[in-house]
Amino acid sequence: MNLKAELFVDSRCELGEGPFWHRYLDRLFWFDILNKTMLSAGADGHVVDRITFKDVVAAAAVIDRNTLAVAQAGMLLRYDLLTDTSTPIVAIEPDKPGNRTNDSRVDRTGGFWIGTMSRRGGQEKGAGAVYRYRAGELIQLMDNITIPNSTCFSPDGRIAYFADTMSPRILKCATDPATGLPVGEWTEFASTVGVGGPDGAVTDSEGCVWSARWGASCVVRHTPDGKVDRIVELPTSSVTCPAFGGKDMKTLFITTAREHKTPEQLEAEPLAGSVFAINVDVPGLPEPDLVL
Repeated sequence: MNLKAELFVDSRCELGEGPFWHRYLDRLFWFDILNKTMLSAGADGHVVDRITFKDVVAAAAVIDRNTLAVAQAGMLLRYDLLTDTSTPIVAIEPDKPGNRTNDSRVDRTGGFWIGTMSRRGGQEKGAGAVYRYRAGELIQLMDNITIPNSTCFSPDGRIAYFADTMSPRILKCATDPATGLPVGEWTEFASTVGVGGPDGAVTDSEGCVWSARWGASCVVRHTPDGKVDRIVELPTSSVTCPAFGGKDMKTLFITTAREHKTPEQLEAEPLAGSVFAINVDVPGLPEPDLVL
């Protein structure tokens, strides 16, 4: 089954990423990574916030109604929406100034999985890692990662999904629903050969994985056994990450990018870097709050 997403916000980010629905504010937040900016928009698609940080920002977790934990390069920040102020929570790879944060998501127990990678992207293989912050503790879960992506979790908290975009497959691992930590080996969940590189992903309430495909102009929905059962098409090729939102959690929002496109490609894809949306029949799940 093929579906088509429609324009939600004509934001034209250089590298749109990290979308999440803030259920206390009824707003979608997302990032323009390379321009160090966090944006938000209401359900009507009108932009509310456009906040610039001191360094690259890629993702955030909700702490409470007015506070976010923002994954900035080198640092997890506590950001206050009311006062527009940031304070450090914990350093992330302070000894690696050449790295930045990337795809990150909160697990079902309130732990924030934070991916890192080289600022040079795929040119520096294995430079990144995946960390988890919860209740004052930052631990490393994986290393030797080039472009961390696809981090998401099954509804019952028993499976984590992950992909290094340089490898054409999405992985899965058993996790302890009480702690959120991996308890098994990473194994192949689905091959992405021929359908773009695996970028960001999110699960719905049926445990299906919606996978953005960089270079393939689509988001692919995998059933829990890894099979593809539908594809959402977009009018631009660099599709980066999906997120569920709206009052009924039945809107799939999708970020995209303009990065690396030639003038000719941008002419053919004028909405590259914008946010798209589509109404779906199966709702997603609210993102858990971070356990600070």
